[in-house]
Amino acid sequence: MKQTIVITGTSSGFGTLMVKTFSNAGHTVIATMRNAATKNKEVAEELGKLPGVEVVELNVADDTSVNQGIAYILEKYGKIDVLINNAAIQGNGLLEAYSIAQIQKIMDVNVYGILRLYKEVLPAMRAVKNGLIINISSSSGRVSIPFQVPYNTSKFAIESITEGGYEELIGQGIETVLIEPGAFLTELYAKEGTHADRADILESYGDDTLKIITSFSEKFGATLMKHQPDIQIVADAAVTLVNMEKGTRPLRTPIDPIAGGLEVEYNDATTEIKGRWMKMYIS
Repeated sequence: MKQTIVITGTSSGFGTLMVKTFSNAGHTVIATMRNAATKNKEVAEELGKLPGVEVVELNVADDTSVNQGIAYILEKYGKIDVLINNAAIQGNGLLEAYSIAQIQKIMDVNVYGILRLYKEVLPAMRAVKNGLIINISSSSGRVSIPFQVPYNTSKFAIESITEGGYEELIGQGIETVLIEPGAFLTELYAKEGTHADRADILESYGDDTLKIITSFSEKFGATLMKHQPDIQIVADAAVTLVNMEKGTRPLRTPIDPIAGGLEVEYNDATTEIKGRWMKMYIS
């Protein structure tokens, strides 16, 4: 069935590919991004030529931009069946070497960006007792690796928003689920991220720590280059979730080809344990 789908962060990576994939599947797609008329003009024009696709300027880190963008979409299309919160920024470095302001920048996009979209989209979905929200998290929202802790923290927060919010929203006819990609070769790593900005702190850790960071980065990069997992599987997973009946969608869809199935095993084990844990309180 044809759906009206809003996707954030569509100027590159998963977002761009999801727009193309949902367009090919015959859906109406509103591709939102920052700087659609300037920095991202080329990709905006490319996506805007696809069947059923409209590009809308929307900055998830700006209250007014989100308000105006969603208001325009609702006025024009009358509804939003599916919201895919994909916009995100990444950063690397020692936790202590991050200023609070730098951490806040990551959280403002990755976490508060989702909450801004919730604020504008949920009332319309509740009014018709129907909607699906897919939040793009990460394997780093389940397992926190070193040297990108603020980014991991933002993804852990998305897990909390989605998992805890599921029971609050399902009674309103709205289903909220997660896709958890592992490491993929996307522009997220190549873009200018929000990295640790206190060089004096990094220097005070000494050469041994710098060598560890360099070695970790080299090994991580080598693994990515060796496997080079296809990002299409993430877009395909989003389509699969949209096509499923309400109530049958899994809360989490972990996708990490490099992990060889361990991401699914981890999810299954923690889901089963959580079920037993919750029964101690609400059975």
